[in-house]
Amino acid sequence: MTDGLMSKAATMEIPINGNGDTGSLPEDDGLEQDLQQVMVSGPNLNETSIVSGGYGGTTEGIVPTSAVKGPAVQYNASFPGLRLLHAQGSGLHQSHPSPTVMGDEAARGIAVEKFDIVKKWGINTYKCTKQLISERFGRGSRTVDLELETQIDLLRDTKRKYECVLQLARALTHHFYSLVQTQHALADAFSDLSQKSPELQEEFGSNAEMQKLLCKNGETLLGAVNFFVSSINTLVNKTMEDTLMTVKLYETARLEYDAYRTDLEELSMGPRDAGTLSRLDAAHIHFQSHKDKYEKLRADVAVKLKFLEENKIKVMHKQLLLFHNAISAYFAGNQQQLAQTLRQFNIKLKTPGAEKPSWLEEQ
Repeated sequence: MTDGLMSKAATMEIPINGNGDTGSLPEDDGLEQDLQQVMVSGPNLNETSIVSGGYGGTTEGIVPTSAVKGPAVQYNASFPGLRLLHAQGSGLHQSHPSPTVMGDEAARGIAVEKFDIVKKWGINTYKCTKQLISERFGRGSRTVDLELETQIDLLRDTKRKYECVLQLARALTHHFYSLVQTQHALADAFSDLSQKSPELQEEFGSNAEMQKLLCKNGETLLGAVNFFVSSINTLVNKTMEDTLMTVKLYETARLEYDAYRTDLEELSMGPRDAGTLSRLDAAHIHFQSHKDKYEKLRADVAVKLKFLEENKIKVMHKQLLLFHNAISAYFAGNQQQLAQTLRQFNIKLKTPGAEKPSWLEEQ
């Protein structure tokens, strides 16, 4: 008797219409509702029964695969047989959920959360791509801050020029290092010949001392130039790059802001029915959110550009003065002025004979 009632309930509870849809679902549900319905309360193979007799078969053909759990079979209070089973304490609604059921529910919750994330990302990507294409072909409008855009363009141009200076300074350092090494080898050769050639000992000796002096001054100049290269590298590849990363975030926020602004304007010009009004309210909320993000990043970029300009002037004033004084002192042969330049800028050279990598190896 009980099996018969359950079979009848299972076949009468969820009516199937001609299109294969459940009667309880409205026909105008969107793709999102359909996917969420499948992910939240969709069919589970562990919660169904195998019917061997086909549709409308006898109750003897039903072979249960597991205990009835979860939303696979909906409870209908109007069905007298199910009310009787519930009143008799069949235990179907009194049992506590097992860890397996709780794990399945948690997995469904995670799946729904991931679906929402992918959905939001897809909608945002579509809107931004549409806005970008419209701007490229001249059909869409974009928000422009002329003063800020000019400063950003100037920063990018300045960074390219500073990168060129950095590349040339590194090339100068490598070439001059080769010159110093050649002078050092030449000094050793002159010194050796002065000991083996008594008739030219004085001449070889004086040239050996001159090359050693030039080598020492060259190492001092290399220390100054290396400090110059290191400071420019920090300015270009760290300070300027950090500001440009904020600029990239600002430009992305600007594109999103214009995309959702355009979407709001298009909805505002459309018909004002119930569905459009709800979409218009949602579009206004998204627009306001992206507007706040855009304005915040615009303010951040303006502040970083201001501090970068101040820092650039301070750093370059010091480094250009160092480079000028060191180069002029070296080629003028003023050893004292060259040493004074390094002390002025707190540059310490490698101790002679120390077992450490050379400055070029540390580069």
